[in-house]
Amino acid sequence: MQTPEILGIIAGNGVYPRILAAAARKAGVKKIVAAAFTDETDPSIDKQADVVEWLRVGQLGRLLKFFREHKVHRAVMAGQIAPKNLFDLRPDVKALVVLAKLKQRNAESIFTAIADELKKSDVDLLPATVFLEYDLAAKGLIAGAKLSRTEEEDVDLGWSVAKEIARLDIGQTIIVKNGTVLAVEAFEGTNDAIKRGGALAREGAVMIKVAKPKQDMRFDVPVIGTETIRIAAESKLRVIAVEAGKTLLLERDTVVDVAQRAKISIVAR
Repeated sequence: MQTPEILGIIAGNGVYPRILAAAARKAGVKKIVAAAFTDETDPSIDKQADVVEWLRVGQLGRLLKFFREHKVHRAVMAGQIAPKNLFDLRPDVKALVVLAKLKQRNAESIFTAIADELKKSDVDLLPATVFLEYDLAAKGLIAGAKLSRTEEEDVDLGWSVAKEIARLDIGQTIIVKNGTVLAVEAFEGTNDAIKRGGALAREGAVMIKVAKPKQDMRFDVPVIGTETIRIAAESKLRVIAVEAGKTLLLERDTVVDVAQRAKISIVAR
């Protein structure tokens, strides 16, 4: 892919937008145009982008107009929108029209509809991993001690269950211990699923996070960051298993360091 001179970032929460912006600059992007969301996006985005427009979740017409005004033809979705905000929309007229056409209203259907509207405005939505290929998890042990036989068996079990809930678009993360599924991620998101499963396990649980079988790499890609590791450590998890080549490890070196110190193994398969 030829590096665009102007890149639009649809900036959700967490460190992802900041890391993407820095990587895009390094790759040669001249101008970064960020659509940020009130109560979601880290205000430090103002320091990363050349132009920032603060929107409410649901202001699709304003987003499209903003990108048109700044001649954005390539954009990336970076960072999540909290599910409670995604489903508590105060949509503008444009968003109302788009939502009215949807038979199902889940994260994927909404994001796909947004991508289609961007395309109509001559804005291509790039893979969420663009400029961050180095941060994709490579197959094998990434941090911590080698897994025990029991932990390997829990990963095997968890993998098949996680793939099935991902196929059904319920969630992408599950928590397992000693052959028992303790928590399944749904509406609450990954962090709350970790806390719930960790509390039931007390210690030594295994977390499995996978991509959907037909993962649209433009949005909702699996991400592990330092906050994930911190919550996993507080919940006394022992293993985090992710899907190689489809999971982003944001701030990779820090993630590995924090996991090592918490005696958490990270493995990609």
